[in-house]
Parts: sequence; structure tokens; C-alpha cells
Amino acid sequence: MSSMASRLIYSRLLLSRLHAMGGSKNGRFLSTESNKVDEPFKVEEAETVDVPPPPSEKLLVLGGNGFVGSHICREALNRGLTVASLSRSGGASLHDSWAKNVTWHQGNLLSSDSWKEALNGVTSVISCVGGFGSNSYMYKINGTANINAIRAAEEKGVKRFVYISAADFGLVNYLLQGYYEGKRAAETELLTKFPYGGVILRPGFIYGTRSVGKMKLPLGVVGSPLEMVLQHAKPLNQLPLVGPLFIPPVNVTAVAKVAVRAATDPVFPPGIVDVYGIQRFSQQMSR
Repeated sequence: MSSMASRLIYSRLLLSRLHAMGGSKNGRFLSTESNKVDEPFKVEEAETVDVPPPPSEKLLVLGGNGFVGSHICREALNRGLTVASLSRSGGASLHDSWAKNVTWHQGNLLSSDSWKEALNGVTSVISCVGGFGSNSYMYKINGTANINAIRAAEEKGVKRFVYISAADFGLVNYLLQGYYEGKRAAETELLTKFPYGGVILRPGFIYGTRSVGKMKLPLGVVGSPLEMVLQHAKPLNQLPLVGPLFIPPVNVTAVAKVAVRAATDPVFPPGIVDVYGIQRFSQQMSR
């Protein structure tokens, strides 16, 4: 009995001692390792720092007054970019209201002294420069002119360069030898000078509403149904000789959207984008 009573008395003493150590009358808890009272955690307010907004993107469109180039200018303006254009005639042929928001430069890419100042402050370039004629002329306007632009842009520190090239059409390549040789020479130069920021778009037939003076030609009447049919006929592209003729047309609006994105999006993959890639990127952007 005496041993049981002593155990009960010891247990009660131990419990009362633990209760006294567990807290104080002001509610603060005591540390088990020292006699200091733990202070509540303090959160200090972070210092406010004024961070300047990112610099405005400035896009230079080479051939901005043409069919494809004008759609690219308008798309870039819709996305809030500062837009300039360089062409041999300037912007005199355009009478649309949006054209007033573009800075128009007149110059010739084959004459370096007449246009390099148009690159001042430019962060990205899209070239729509091209043309037809004799083989020597086609090589010069599709190849040499664009090569001059690519080299000048690289020297000026331009970040990204997009080139509107053309899909291979098999036998047509031989009939337009200067055209395609010039295009491929410009592509090679672009991938050399802009290995991480160079994008080449290779559309086939580009349709849309084309302005010829005051007259508008609705090329979509033919192009849109063809695109719907041929975009599902990709296996036909593998046919010998005639296969490339089954490359589907693409809407000029889709080309413009993808070109502007490629010129301004730092994660857009560099390299060659064929017509199916243009369609895919355009559809992603429309979702």
C-alpha cells in the first residue's frame, strides 16, 4: 500500500510540474531548451522597386506595301508593335487607314547607302522581297537583295529575322531557276547569320484579297476551296515529278500572323516552316 501511495503522489507532482512549464499566464510558450520566450515570427514588408517596362518592339517589314507585306504590317499594328516598312516606292500605293500608323522608308536593298538608317532601333525584320523576270534579275531580287538585308540586320544587332520564301514545286523550280536559286541562297545566309533567331516560311500559293490599284481581286474564291481539299492530300506530295503541285494554298492572313509571331516570340523555333507548319501555327493562334 505504501509503495502504491508513493507512486500516485509522485505522478501528481510530475503532472503539476509539466503544466507549470507548459505555459504562462500571458499565453506565451516557454522554450524547452532555454528560459527565453519565443517571439512571434515577424514579416517585413518588401521594398517597392520601380521596374521600367520592357522596351517596345520595333518591326521593319521589307516590301511592306506589297500583297503579303501589307497584311504583315496590319497584323503587327494590331498586336501593338511599332511598325516601319522599306520598299523602293515607299507607301504611296496604299490608301488604307492603318497605313498612316506605319513609318514608310523608301530605298533599294541593292544600294546599301539608301536604306540602312531604316534599321535604327529595329528589333526584328520580316522580308517579303521577291520578284520575277529573267534568271539573273530573279536571282538578284530574291537572293542578293535579301542577303544584303540579312547582313545589315545582323551588323545592327537585330534580334530576329523572318524571311518569306517559297515552297518547292518540283519541275517549276527548273522553269524559274533564278527565282529558286536566289531564295535558297538567301535562306542559307539567314540560317548562318541568325542561327537562333532566323525563321524561314515556305508557303505555296498565297491567296486573299489582293489590291491592284483601286480594284480588289478576291483570290480566296479559288484559294480557299483548294486549301480545304489539298490540306488532306499530303501523301500526294510524294508522287514523282508532280507531287509538289499538290501543296495546298495558304491564306495571306495566316502567313501574316505566323510571320509576326515568329519575328516577336523569342521561343518560336528557328529554321524552316513549310506550308503545313504555317497552317498548324495559325490554327494554334486562332484557338
